[in-house]
Amino acid sequence: MWKLKLSQGEEPWLASVNNHIGRQYWEFDPNVGTAEERAQVETARNQFSKHRFQAKQSCDLLTRFQFGGDRQNERMMKVKYLKMGEQVSEEIVKMSLTRALRFYSTLQAPDGFWPADYGGPLFLLPGLVIGLFVTGDLDIVLPLEHQREIRRYLYNHQNKDGGWGLHIEGESTMFGTALSYVSLRLLGERKDGGDGAIAKARKWILDHGGITFIPSWGKMWLSVYILPFIL
Repeated sequence: MWKLKLSQGEEPWLASVNNHIGRQYWEFDPNVGTAEERAQVETARNQFSKHRFQAKQSCDLLTRFQFGGDRQNERMMKVKYLKMGEQVSEEIVKMSLTRALRFYSTLQAPDGFWPADYGGPLFLLPGLVIGLFVTGDLDIVLPLEHQREIRRYLYNHQNKDGGWGLHIEGESTMFGTALSYVSLRLLGERKDGGDGAIAKARKWILDHGGITFIPSWGKMWLSVYILPFIL
């Protein structure tokens, strides 16, 4: 199971001028978590994939699960819903503010910062994958579980037409689709993998003219890698 590590710098080559305060990263440990916790994570994953076209933001659910436990009860306070025309009293405002403060306090790291998912852009992660592949370090820097999660992330943000945009809310573009497609193939996906997702992406690329419609600077990145995969 994945565990969020906060304000730690266990690697000997990693330097920090503030003792790593504010640093966050996910670490996979197969021995972490109970069977119930793992089932909860898997349910959240399946629900997100099922409704990915309606709610594209993950809401950092895995972080919230980890920050639950003893803090969970602090989130549960009575909610007051106003009726049409009802006057807002000082008591209602106080209750709302208290509930908001208690909620965000459950998501705060022990040293004071709020860890958060940097989600949205879809053109950054492929650059890492392609760069590591070029240097021959893909399997060294990204263990199998990391590669699996990257594939899951890309599939979850594939548009209905088979392509990808520059960000998770964007319409499909040749640049975004080619980057994500090549990344998935470099991460071990077959031409018919992803329950049809790879084939849909390849069809989108070919139907829209292939790499001809990628900007010149993008072709420099992709032309060497994409031709063997789409033909």
